[in-house]
Amino acid sequence: MAKRRADGLSKEVIVQAAAAILDDGGEAALTFRALTARLSTGYGAIYHHVANKSDLLAAATDAVIARVVDDAVAEGEPREALRTVSLGLFDAIDAHPWVGAQLSREPWRPALLEIYERIGGLLVALDVPEQALFDAAGALVNYVLGVAGQNAANARLLAAGEADRSAFLGDVAAQWAALDPEKYPFVHRAATRLREHDDREQFLAGVDIFLAGIATLR
Repeated sequence: MAKRRADGLSKEVIVQAAAAILDDGGEAALTFRALTARLSTGYGAIYHHVANKSDLLAAATDAVIARVVDDAVAEGEPREALRTVSLGLFDAIDAHPWVGAQLSREPWRPALLEIYERIGGLLVALDVPEQALFDAAGALVNYVLGVAGQNAANARLLAAGEADRSAFLGDVAAQWAALDPEKYPFVHRAATRLREHDDREQFLAGVDIFLAGIATLR
């Protein structure tokens, strides 16, 4: 029989263990059986803190997002804080792909509300006009989460196929370069940049383009 833990079991400890399981094996790996084994405890001790797997996923997502939004210091310059929180979300979803899936699945949970609240508050600090505020916040949140989620999904596909990113991009770039430049002039020109581009830098460039547009609204 496995030895039961002698110390008290807190929700924080449970959530940390759940996040580790999610990072290792994804959502399919997160079961209460796996959690009890990792924590050397029984089902009752876990159910005392979380009701079900959905609540556990939400709590793990909340913990990741809370760390990110707290890094965007309220007293800091709003534009830099927006870059910080946007890049923090990109990196967090890259490191924890299950976070992106959870945010889109249950948008009423605290994690997404915290993202909207922090980004919306920083846009207010940038003096975005009231009539443009809702659309501006929605556009930036959708850009950040959409690109971050797609980046994480691409990384998982490459990992599942054991493919090298540089080789994959090289193959795609070669196919683009071979296209008819009269029919696909932009794609043909972009082929050389595709091979060497950095996803993180491109993402942040998009945030900067958005912020440049925001500046024209004031």
